[in-house]
Amino acid sequence: MKLEQKEKSLLFSVTNIPDIFFAEYLSNLPGDYLKLYLYLVFLSKYGKDIKLNDLSKKLNIPLKTINDGMKYLEDNNLLLKKVTGYIVLDLQEVTLRNLYTPNLTMSKEKVEQTAKNNSRAKAIEHINNMYFQGIMGPSWYNDIDLWFKKYEFDEQVMIALFNYCYNNSALHRNYVQTVAEAWYNNKIKSYNDLDQYYEKQESLNKYKKAIAKKLGKYNGLTQYEEAYIENWVLNFGYDMNIIEIALKRTTLKQNPTFEYINNLITDWHERNLKTPSEVNAFIEQRKKQEKSVKDLKKTVNKTSYQQRNYDNLDFLYANQVNKEA
Repeated sequence: MKLEQKEKSLLFSVTNIPDIFFAEYLSNLPGDYLKLYLYLVFLSKYGKDIKLNDLSKKLNIPLKTINDGMKYLEDNNLLLKKVTGYIVLDLQEVTLRNLYTPNLTMSKEKVEQTAKNNSRAKAIEHINNMYFQGIMGPSWYNDIDLWFKKYEFDEQVMIALFNYCYNNSALHRNYVQTVAEAWYNNKIKSYNDLDQYYEKQESLNKYKKAIAKKLGKYNGLTQYEEAYIENWVLNFGYDMNIIEIALKRTTLKQNPTFEYINNLITDWHERNLKTPSEVNAFIEQRKKQEKSVKDLKKTVNKTSYQQRNYDNLDFLYANQVNKEA
């Protein structure tokens, strides 16, 4: 006995998209690639042969974008390329496989650690409810667990990480990981570390505004100029009292550059000058040395001038004697 289902007309047919697509893939898909994917899902129901040129014309998307989009969908496990064409992958099956496979290789110690870590589980649940409205995609759980291990963040820092990205309207995986990497490079592990980091950043921003104002840069500083200031403050450990000494010395120059200021401050750092009094003492010493050099030059020049005059008189006297003889 053969059972058949009556094929629905296009007017009444439905193309199903699983919720996992919206939770895991949608936010990262560029607009043209999203249009391409949805149309491929629609076509896949009918088992039709497709040509990329036809897709380009139908969707009003350049052929190069179509090619790039197909590659992107393939790389992100939305399509599977075969010799005869492509398969639109079952996203629920893909997600289940990704979640299940790591569990098979999970060590006993890790299982016990995960089971015992109630505070971490609560932190993840808070992130889910607060920033994903309770529908966080399953792969986020693996990512967060990986970041806990890789960056050694405590639970409060992990929550603060998602809060920061959420407030910047950039709650997607690549951005979150980039911020996490930056925090890790700044030796942030505990919430106290993060608090100190924020204090440094706040102080740094004040320095940048003050320096821009003093130099008349009302359109703001460039990225490279800000990097100079960060180096003075974070690496050299200089505060505004020392930096302002360098800024004042720009009045001695026509069209002073940031590089000139940086050379001054770098020189002080290399000389291990740590306080304003040490810097001012060094500047006074240099002034005295320069004055001594100038005085010496004047003396040398005067002596040379007098010597030339004596030589000229001797020459004239010798000529006169010769004439009389």
